[in-house]
Amino acid sequence: MKIAIASPPFPASINDGLIWLEKLVKDATTQQAEIICFPESYIPGYPLEELTIEETSPEKLIAALEKACAIAAENNIAIILPMDWYGPSGKLNIVQVIDKTGKVLGYQTKNQLDPTEDTIWIPGTERSVFEVNGLKFGITICHEGFRYPESVRWAARNDAKIVFHPHCNGSNIDGAMLIGYRHKDNPYYEQATMMRALENTIYFASSNYASQYPESASSIMAPDGACLVHANYGQVGVIVYDIDLELATGLLAKRFKPQLYS
Repeated sequence: MKIAIASPPFPASINDGLIWLEKLVKDATTQQAEIICFPESYIPGYPLEELTIEETSPEKLIAALEKACAIAAENNIAIILPMDWYGPSGKLNIVQVIDKTGKVLGYQTKNQLDPTEDTIWIPGTERSVFEVNGLKFGITICHEGFRYPESVRWAARNDAKIVFHPHCNGSNIDGAMLIGYRHKDNPYYEQATMMRALENTIYFASSNYASQYPESASSIMAPDGACLVHANYGQVGVIVYDIDLELATGLLAKRFKPQLYS
């Protein structure tokens, strides 16, 4: 199956985010991708201090989701769409899963918030495995995929062949210019994506924004930890790869003995 990972710019508004979503979806479909993943909190945009994020409401977010569903159906592609969402107890950081007909299959919440996010969102409590076109997959969001490998192992032990990892790190105003993918002086993030694949024997696909000073590149990792493809730093676009599902055995994840750590 061909999968696509998007590296969009930080959206200037909800409508701007949807314009870029449609453009990058079309780019992915021209390469015969069947599913595409966007970065964390793509609608309305991750609340970095340097950015002015459009104020949301339940109605605005529902309308944005409906537009994304229409884009999925028009282009015959599944979309993994990170959004803010309003629940009974407060605002959540979630990822909506939309199939190629425009139907919402469900969503995954961010359950392990970064300490800086405690005043922005409330944490979720459940994990899910989704299926699109015969592909079983899990989702882990940013901090929890980087620092809580249990989130990925849970999906692998529940037959996920790949875990999608929407995240946000980087800036358009300051930071280091990374000189090469997975260079020894880079932040640890790219090494962590390698480990999430390798330690579970599944694919791991990570989506980041295309900022001027990113701390990691969007990428697709193979079950043996090899990087199959990665985006160029700061370049808006999509990366596409035809993954072989038979290689995602989940062998190491399934050999885990939880009884040893009870």
